[in-house]
Amino acid sequence: MAKQLSSKLTLIRTVSFPSLGVERGGKKVLLGIGGNIGNVVRRFGYLLSYLRRSMCLRILETSPILKNPPFGYTQQDDFYNALLLIETSLSPKDLLRYLLRVEKVFGRKRSFPDAPRTLDIDMIFYERVTMHTKFLTLPHHGWSDRASVLIPLSYMKRFV
Repeated sequence: MAKQLSSKLTLIRTVSFPSLGVERGGKKVLLGIGGNIGNVVRRFGYLLSYLRRSMCLRILETSPILKNPPFGYTQQDDFYNALLLIETSLSPKDLLRYLLRVEKVFGRKRSFPDAPRTLDIDMIFYERVTMHTKFLTLPHHGWSDRASVLIPLSYMKRFV
């Protein structure tokens, strides 16, 4: 089911987006997922199945999916974005390493900044951790200015 939010933004609900799970006490992490190559909505479903089999994390909640225009490099198809609230016992560094492997499993290629992609997974928040390294900034830079984060977040029942 799709709901037109504006001429450029569409909210999409599927069987798995949004959904709720049961907490078990791990570290709470908000992930942003996105993509604009191929059937992204279907890929998001496959991603959830893949992550649900993972011993590294547990999915607590998913947002609806937002279809929205690209930013940065704008000469590409619209993006589909959603949020996943997870819990994990992994450190931020180890979780990042795991998420980068998951992106590769789903065909992610890094050709240039803001390039079209099959799947992008960003760590938006990791508990209340603040850090800035060469490879990871928490909270994710620019999250508070992005409709791709703010709109799906407004539909979530839980928050980090």
